[in-house]
Amino acid sequence: MRDPENIRAVEALGIDIMGFIFWPGSGRYVSCLPDYLPQDCRRAGVFVDADPDAILAAVESFRLDYIQFHGKETSAQMAAVRDRARAVNPAIRIIRSLSVADAEDLCRAAAYEEVCDVFLFDTKGRLPGGNGQQFDWSVLEQYDGRKPFLLSGGIGPDDAERIKAFSAPGFIGIDLNSRFETAPGLKDVAALETFIEKLRQ
Repeated sequence: MRDPENIRAVEALGIDIMGFIFWPGSGRYVSCLPDYLPQDCRRAGVFVDADPDAILAAVESFRLDYIQFHGKETSAQMAAVRDRARAVNPAIRIIRSLSVADAEDLCRAAAYEEVCDVFLFDTKGRLPGGNGQQFDWSVLEQYDGRKPFLLSGGIGPDDAERIKAFSAPGFIGIDLNSRFETAPGLKDVAALETFIEKLRQ
């Protein structure tokens, strides 16, 4: 998210968290502070093997509530950044993204449990995220971790009933991205509104 009016419109839908992508390789890269930041939802910054100083600068300037690690960061690296970020926001929380194709991939979550608050399970693809493809959600029925997770990866406007029927240990929410865009970084507000209404029915 980076367009001020688009940010306002999406925020008005009553979402919980809005993401800002700080990976320069993404078409959704946020290169500067938008003229408006959401006030009524939490803010997550998405980073891919970023310099810790750059992460801390974004935490401060964007007043981030979450740091989402989407690269090859180790648990020790994540903990070091988290501890520094707490000087800026003592309530900062950590999201660890993991690419999932099968149950074996879920085993990697255990290495991050002590440092993260929430996992985000995404589809394995060419890019660290935003590939627009789904994985087999039934794999997540085998998740036995202690931390909750968000479901990500190619969720689109036609998936509301699937989401409502989905159940797995620790499942607390969904990540909506590329299939709800009119252009990279610009959300289709009408499609989001319709989808959210279906979920709440």
